[in-house]
Amino acid sequence: MNPPDYEYLRKVLKDLSGLDLSADKQYLIESRLLPLARKSGLSDIAALVQKMKGGSSALINQVVEAMTTNETFFFRDKVPFDHLRDTILPNVLRARALRKNIRIWCAAGSTGQEPYSIAMCLKEMGAALAGWRIEILATDLSQEVLEKSKAGIYSQFEVQRGLPIQLLVKHFKQIGELWQINPDIRGMVQHRQLNLLHDFSQLGVFDVIFCRNVLIYFDQDTKSKIFARLAKGVEADGFLVLGAAETVVGLTEVFKPFPDRRGLYRPNGAQSAPGKGLPAGAAAPKLAAVAGL
Repeated sequence: MNPPDYEYLRKVLKDLSGLDLSADKQYLIESRLLPLARKSGLSDIAALVQKMKGGSSALINQVVEAMTTNETFFFRDKVPFDHLRDTILPNVLRARALRKNIRIWCAAGSTGQEPYSIAMCLKEMGAALAGWRIEILATDLSQEVLEKSKAGIYSQFEVQRGLPIQLLVKHFKQIGELWQINPDIRGMVQHRQLNLLHDFSQLGVFDVIFCRNVLIYFDQDTKSKIFARLAKGVEADGFLVLGAAETVVGLTEVFKPFPDRRGLYRPNGAQSAPGKGLPAGAAAPKLAAVAGL
């Protein structure tokens, strides 16, 4: 790949998706875009770039999707789901005891493993959530991965990565060599295409935002701007969950780390002590551990 073509692709990706590639990532572009070029009947990256410059918006969108589709799997990293069960949900259930409504946003929902993992966690709570309205929104830049998420169909390899066998048997139906998540779990998750670089205030305010393993691809300024918008999209006593390699420290003061909970943050000014805003004497609901986690 010649340097001008690489710089052109870097600029397109930065402008349209926020993906900030360093000067030595030619191998990544070639591995992601050569298959796309050949699928489009083009000989190489140079031909792909030439067609993009000719104004093929459909091809430009395909390039962005190919470069921003990231790996995911069920209950990835485990720790965030421990936080969900042990810290986030007890706090949220007590704070929302009167209105009985929980809104959770997966800001990089990808092919659905994360939002469905959250849905299974909530489903396993059973009677503790009886009468509650649960809203889980999964968004992603890529419409292609959102369609896969909506279908909820996964290969044997995909369900073996992180998903406890008890939950596979309980919440999935086998279809030949594939597995489809049951309608009751799929029905808990809504999907919407969204670019985090753009305004997302129309989504409303959430109790919990999962924004994991996506901000690592952005530069510092872009991260700071997204954190500022995320702060407006989470309740004052809500939670932000980041990936293991992500942090707000040194980037923004709108969020602060939750004590002794890696990857968990609260809006600055929110109290970390359990029970903020609860009726006097309210007790934390006892949440059962998700099988195998």
